[in-house]
Amino acid sequence: MSKSLKRVKAALADGGIAANVIEMSDSTRTAADAARACGCEIDQIAKSVIFRGETSGHVLLFLTAGGNQVDAAKASALAGEPLGKADAKLIRAETGFAIGGVSPVGLTNPVRAFYDARLLEFDEVWAAAGTPRHVFPAAPRDLIRICGATLGDFT
Repeated sequence: MSKSLKRVKAALADGGIAANVIEMSDSTRTAADAARACGCEIDQIAKSVIFRGETSGHVLLFLTAGGNQVDAAKASALAGEPLGKADAKLIRAETGFAIGGVSPVGLTNPVRAFYDARLLEFDEVWAAAGTPRHVFPAAPRDLIRICGATLGDFT
């Protein structure tokens, strides 16, 4: 089992979420791929979108419904700093995850996080579990609680 997957499982357990992490036979790199693999609506996929804070130099996490797009101007206003593209090296260094498997939980460093209210419209959402092939289901409020996200209008 990968270190990333172990961290996610530990974070879920520590957060009181009894989620069953599932390895998919197909890639879950995109929200559409994940929705097909999980058999759910695309908006039930909790996408982890990472930006680089241009002032702070640190990454910020925007947890959004799979069918939504993050509006860069709204996200920048919410973050209180201009946002830019986070490269793979920075994402790995600050979250511990590689692009395509960034989980909202089990990050190696604290990350400022925001969430999309659309996620609250479902009883269950699915998120990446640290690899491009692993996902887990969770109640949205539980997921938001353990990743410490703040509600924001950024889509």
